[in-house]
Formats: sequence, C-alpha cells, structure tokens
Amino acid sequence: MDPFASIPLGFAFLAMMAAAEATAEPRRLTGVDLIDVPRLGDPQLSPDGTQILYTVEKASWKDNRYVTHIHRINGDGSGGRQMTSGAAGESSPRWSPDGRTVAFLARRPGSEVTQIHLLSNEGGEARALTRHPTAVSRPEWVRDGSGLYFLAAEPKTAEEKARAEAKDDVFALDEEYKHVHLWRVGLADEKATRVTEGDFSVTQYNLSRDGRRIALTRGPSPLFGDAERGEVWVMDADGGNAVAITRNVVDEWFPSLSPDNTLVLFVASMNAEFQPYYNGRAFVAPAAGGPVRVLAPGFPYQVLRATWSRDGQKVLLAANLGVHNEVFLLDLATQRYKAVTEGKHELIGSSFLPERERLALVIDRPDNPGELWLYGLDGAPPRQVTHFSESYASAFKLGRQERVEWKGADGVTVEGLLHYPVDYRPGTRYPLVVQTHGGPRNSDRYSFGDWQGYVKVLAGLGYAVLQPNYRGSTGYGDAFLRDMVGSYFRNSHLDVLAGVDHVVKMGVADPERLAKMGWSAGGHMTNKVVTFTDRFKAASSGAGAANWVSMYGQSDTRGYRDPWFGGSPWGKNAPIDVFWDHSPLKYVANVKTPTLFLVGAEDVRVPPAQSLEMHRALKANGVPTRLYIAPREPHTWEEPRHQLFKINAELDWFEKYVMGRTYTWEKAPAP
Repeated sequence: MDPFASIPLGFAFLAMMAAAEATAEPRRLTGVDLIDVPRLGDPQLSPDGTQILYTVEKASWKDNRYVTHIHRINGDGSGGRQMTSGAAGESSPRWSPDGRTVAFLARRPGSEVTQIHLLSNEGGEARALTRHPTAVSRPEWVRDGSGLYFLAAEPKTAEEKARAEAKDDVFALDEEYKHVHLWRVGLADEKATRVTEGDFSVTQYNLSRDGRRIALTRGPSPLFGDAERGEVWVMDADGGNAVAITRNVVDEWFPSLSPDNTLVLFVASMNAEFQPYYNGRAFVAPAAGGPVRVLAPGFPYQVLRATWSRDGQKVLLAANLGVHNEVFLLDLATQRYKAVTEGKHELIGSSFLPERERLALVIDRPDNPGELWLYGLDGAPPRQVTHFSESYASAFKLGRQERVEWKGADGVTVEGLLHYPVDYRPGTRYPLVVQTHGGPRNSDRYSFGDWQGYVKVLAGLGYAVLQPNYRGSTGYGDAFLRDMVGSYFRNSHLDVLAGVDHVVKMGVADPERLAKMGWSAGGHMTNKVVTFTDRFKAASSGAGAANWVSMYGQSDTRGYRDPWFGGSPWGKNAPIDVFWDHSPLKYVANVKTPTLFLVGAEDVRVPPAQSLEMHRALKANGVPTRLYIAPREPHTWEEPRHQLFKINAELDWFEKYVMGRTYTWEKAPAP
C-alpha cells in the first residue's frame, strides 16, 4: 500500500479502547501514558468550510521520536479519516483553493530532505511536487491553484559538499549559515522559481487575499539571535516593488495584508514608541510604507496573533490572559472588543476562514489534552468536532486544577495554578512541587500538561503542584512584565516563595516537604531559589543559567537580556556588577538543597556549561547533586526515551529527598 494512501481512521478500534477503559477502574497516569498522549494541531478549514484537516502527533518508542500524520474530518464531526501514514510522518496540510487537493510536507524514502507532496482529497496515491536540493517549509497555495509558494535555504556549493565529504569541515561560528528565500513551484511543470533574492533571509510570509501581494518578515540571517533585527516588508507576488514597513530592533510576527491591500497588520512586543520588552501588541501601517501605529491601545492583554476579518472592519486577536488564553473580535471603528472564546483552557492551534467567518481551534483543557472545535463569529454556540482524548477523564485519576492568587512581597497581586493531588482530602497536608515556567515572558495556563512538567503524574503520586506566574510573566500588563527590567530577580523569586507560603496557609502544602523544579527560565529560577533559601528538600534545574556574564556570550541570543541588566557586559562601563549580582553562581556557597541538573548536549540557548558550573560548585561544597546531559538534544528535549528519563530521574530525586522512599523507574514500552 502506498504510504500516503488515504486510510480509515480506525474509530472502531478507538471506540473499543474507550469502552475497555470505561469498564476498568480509573488509575493514575504514568510518565509513559503522558508521553503516549496523541497531540492534535495545525487545523485547516477547507475553502467551503465543511471539512477540517489537522495533524496528530504520537510517540514512536521503536524509532525514539514523534511521528505526525494528517487527518481529515467533517465540520459536524462525521467522516473522520487518517489521510497519511508514511513512516517518517507528514505535516503542514494545506487545502488547494478548490478544496480538491491537499498539499503537505514529508520526507519520503529516497529523499534526503522534506518536500511538498500532493494528495487528492478523495484519497489515493500522493505524489511529490518539489525536488528541491534543500528542505522546504511553510507551503502556501497560489490563489488560483496553479502552484505553491514555499521557503527553502540555499543549497551547499559543490566545493562545500566536497569539503564536508573529506571532513575538511572547520567552520566559522555564526557565519556559515545559508539564507532562506521564498520560492514558487508550478503544478503543471513542477518547476521551482525563486521569488526573493538578496543578502537576507525570509522568516515568514503571507499572501494577500487576491494573491497579488505578499507581506513578509525578513532579517539579516536565519539565526535565532538575529530575530530582533528583522523587519516587516510588503512586495508584489513576484518579488517586485518591495517596501520596508518597519525599521526597529524588535522581532515582528505574522504580517498580513488587509482585504483591500492598503494596510499591513503584525504583532510585536513593543510599546507605541517602538521600545522593546513589552507585552505583545497588534500594529498596523500603510502597505505602501508610512507611520506605524498601535491597534487598539486600550486592549489590556498580551496579543499573540492578529488576523483580519472578512471585510477588514474587524480584527481577530488571540490573547494571553495569564492562566488562560482567548480569541477576541475587535471592531476597528469603535475600538470595542468582545470575547469569541471563554474557558479554563489553552488554545494551541487555530485556523480562520474569513470568507465563512469560521474559526477552527485545538483546545487543551485540564481533563483533555486537545480536541478540535469550531466557532463562528455570528455568536452561534461552539461545536466540538473531535473526540480523540475524551476517555482520559474517565480512564485516569487526574486531580483538579484551581486558580489561586496571593500578594507579592511588595503587595502586588500574583496568580498561578494549583494542582491538587489525586484523591485529595481537605485538612491533609501534601508534599508540594513548585514548577516555574520558561520564558520568562510566558505564563502557565490551564491545560492537560505535557512530559516536561508531568503535573498529572506528580498528582497521581500524591504531590500537589504550584505553577506561579511570577513577576516577569506575560498576560498581566506591562508593569508586571517589566518588573524584571534592570533587575531580573527583584520580585520574581519572592513571588514564587510567597506563593508557597500561600499554599501552606491554605492547608494544602506541607512546609517540610517542598521540591522545586523548572526548565529554561524555570531553571534560572530554580538556581536562584536554592541559593536564596534552604526550605526545599530537593530541586531539579533544567537548562538553567548559573552565570549571566558567561551566559551572555555562550548563548545564541543576547538582545532581550540587555533590558534585564542594563546593557551588554562587553562595553565600556558595562554593568558587570548587575550581571553578577543576579547570577546564582555568586551565592552558590549558600546551597544546601540536593539539586539535580539536566541539559541537552546540543543546547545553544542555555548551553551545558551553565549547568556544569552549578553542578561542580555544589559537588565541591558537599551538596548532593547530579548532572545529566542528553546527547543530540537541543534546548527542548525531543526524544521520548530522554523525556521519560527526565521524568524518572526527577521523581527518583524527589521521592528520595522529599518523601524518603524508593522510586521504581518506569521502563519504555518494548518496540
């Protein structure tokens, strides 16, 4: 059978499994269970609004990676079907304008890189459309259906290939990247034509409604650290008449043209004066170039994404409200906005069809890791389309989540999520694990959770979990976010500790059984907390910073750290004292908490040297510690066996030092 042939989804099998789970006693969720959770994403409404394509990602223990396939379902929930089943997986499904063909990305046997493939919506055999020398990404149909646009990096030269084969491969750091440009491929001749050319990289693009123009972001390189040097541009569909819309030092996202092509809309984390390090806002500017202005200055929440309505008189805003995110509809004439969605949830994927004013969303809730929903802008009740993971609520003991709030040391209100242990009994105190989110420009929101925090697993073992949205988090206004400007640990760590005090005062947490964990900025916070207090019996720091001075040079990004410490540590009269005063390593002699460190060997965001400095300091000072380095892994670990190892290692550490009991490590399923 062709690996891309359309096959039935297997609802009968899923129904059988659900029935079996319904008759069994609910059990606690394990680490393997959590990694095995199917994750829905990338919903795409068909041109007539009657069908939805979406992806489902699942762990393959045999291959030690995640595999994604494309599914299709009718808007009323009927006719569910898995469309692809290639061994390497598929992604980025995109409808043709007539709804008859699905384009997607995949790497088939015999091809070294990802290419665009085409599949009839009726099923059958898929065919490769592109044969590009480098991997392609971000496919988008030409409006008349005659071809597709895509992004691809420039290929290696013959000389570069020869050097690589001879292992004559010494490279210059941050210099030997390949620019990413926009291409167009025709369906009839399968010929790829380059659209953009020059000493820059295209990072995002969006075709106008009529297909005549393109809004895009382009930067000096494809490197992550150069993102803030990118700008919004508008050009003709053939690449001509390019006009720069912005000129600043702020990263912009999701540029799009108004239906009449006169305005360009985008999102950036800056204020009205174009100063960086603010909550995200929506901006508009003339598509021919001109003044950039904030859209809806009074909108109080962090804007994550903005999209034009059908007539261009309204804008949809995806926004972060702290412990949940929602979609709002903004009327441009009145500047009034209303909520389209509302709930204790996280919106993790979306697609808006302006012609039908329909919105497809993947919604993650505390009792369900993600289902596909349909919303209309006419006020009609939302409709749940899929029922992929409803059985989790009945098959497992999940505990409950609750929003809690407390006062910081300076009286400012702080909120977070409290996860109760399974079978919680009021009046009984439980061990508490405090998890701090990464970013730090982020927030913890209502959700089922994933392998990194594995809250449901902890709850099943009898732990309560607190996720505080400490100062520096997004969704709470600029003053709350910018508390870190000039002083990273001014109030952030105090907010975390005040949250612990609050949960102890509630009678939920046992003050003698506390643990601390977090990843990235959550790891920075863990490193700070263990140098500040010995209240915690155990801690785990994932990819956390130890020394902000050395971190500045080691990391692949620096720009957004300047606001924290008042500039770079490299210039004349540099604020070295500020960098060092906020470095956990300065106070490492205070640490008494047994602390675990985990980091990816290929992490360029918070390189392994940061964890190494903390680990060796604790070891030299006689504090129980262990450092685990995962081969091949970047900043966020990607391999299921490594993810399970993290869960096991941390639970083993917490059980030993917090609970005084032995933990039995979970084993990965046999292939």
